[in-house]
Amino acid sequence: MKKTALILGSDSDLPIAEKAVGILKKLGMPYETHIMSAHRTPEVTAAFAKNAADNGFGVIVAFAGKAAHLAGIIAANTLLPVIGVPIKGSDLGGMDALLSTVQMPSGIPVATVAIDGGANAAWLAARILALTEPELSERLRLERERMTEEVMEKDRKLNLN
Repeated sequence: MKKTALILGSDSDLPIAEKAVGILKKLGMPYETHIMSAHRTPEVTAAFAKNAADNGFGVIVAFAGKAAHLAGIIAANTLLPVIGVPIKGSDLGGMDALLSTVQMPSGIPVATVAIDGGANAAWLAARILALTEPELSERLRLERERMTEEVMEKDRKLNLN
C-alpha cells in the first residue's frame, strides 16, 4: 500500500495531525510525518513533493495555519493528490488559513477539509488510496458500518425513555 505523508508547517500543528494519525493507524495505513515550511524550508519542501511518488507516497496531507502556503507549494511540485488542513492559530480563527488553502489557481488543486479537520483529512486520504487498494476499501466499508451502528445504538438509547 502506498504511504500517506503528513507534512506539518510547525510542531504546533501536532495536536491536529495526531487526529489524522489515529485514523491512519485504525485503518492500518502506512504513513510518515515531517515538519516542513513553505517559507523557511522551501527547497526542502519542494524536493520532498517532487520525489514523493518515487518514495512510495500516494497522497500528501499538509497542515498549516496563518498564511498556509504549505499545501499549495506541495501541490505545485507533485502530481499526487494533496489535502490541505487549515489550522486555527491566529486572531482570525483559522479563516486566513482556510482561504489560503482553498483558493488555489486552476490546475494546482488542493482538496481542503475544515479548519482543524485532521481526522477528515485522514478519512479522505484513505478514500483516495482505497481506489486501488481493495483491502483498504473493505476496512473503510466496515468502519462505515460501525459508525452506522453507533448512531443507531444512540437512537435506541434515546428512545428507551
